[in-house]
Amino acid sequence: MKAKTLISVVGPTAIGKTSLAISLAKHYSTEIISADSRQFYKELKIGTAVPSEEELLAAKHHCIQHISIFDHYSVGDFEKEAIAILDNLFQTNDIAILVGGSGLYVDAVTNGLDDFPTVPSSYREALNKTLEQSGIGELQHQLRILDEAYYNKVDLENPHRLIRALEICMATGKPYSSFLRKKDVKRPFRTLTIGIKAEREIIYNRINQRVDIMIGNGLLEEARQVYPHRTLNALQTVGYKELFNYFDGTWTLDFAISEIKKNTRRFAKRQMTWYRKNEGICWFNSDDDPSHILEGIDDKLTESTNG
Repeated sequence: MKAKTLISVVGPTAIGKTSLAISLAKHYSTEIISADSRQFYKELKIGTAVPSEEELLAAKHHCIQHISIFDHYSVGDFEKEAIAILDNLFQTNDIAILVGGSGLYVDAVTNGLDDFPTVPSSYREALNKTLEQSGIGELQHQLRILDEAYYNKVDLENPHRLIRALEICMATGKPYSSFLRKKDVKRPFRTLTIGIKAEREIIYNRINQRVDIMIGNGLLEEARQVYPHRTLNALQTVGYKELFNYFDGTWTLDFAISEIKKNTRRFAKRQMTWYRKNEGICWFNSDDDPSHILEGIDDKLTESTNG
């Protein structure tokens, strides 16, 4: 039986992953699974840079705006759903595309999740109270003390990730990072990871331009719609929490927009730090001709097949 291949497209935000994924889906007559955890929510469209209607029609996409901000949906849920989609897709296709900037969610599909002990809900409840009363800075401080290794690589602006790590640390007395990569999962497909890169200045300029476009497309109104539910985990994300501060009267609109740009740039930097750990990524420049990238991927697929 011919080997099944998952082509995983990674890279920092605003680099052009969606466009490349669609080109690949067309080239190989296949479908796309989104691993962008911000694009899962149907209430969040503009601020998460969901592909346009035209892009969604150009290739079939899975796991985009398929749940609500009110739903409980973990990385484990995503892993199960994505693997089920792949099992079905590989019945008729030899290649599938995975695309997204959420490194943890990409890893869940390609490498499987680690095993973590079950901890009492009281730890999470206490940490959520800390977040509410003292802010995210206190969670960051605690994590740095309890698990500096994970502190140095986690998205420090994501309270859900911080709380998850801290509850494990507190309940077990061991660093969260000590539980990582203990399980070797063998997938029934091979993975070819394609990365898109560019000079930092180019990435930052794209981010700034994208935020301006989002504002012009109605991000302010979208954020206002979900503002009453601002404490939900799904809304603790760049592009919304800054505007919530504007709605509170804490920040001016101009300052909130500048903070969105700054925090998105920081997010892109953390993404690149995550990807640098993976020596198996085949990198292409964002300004490479698409035909050159496709040719390079075809060569890689041929090499792995012959190898």
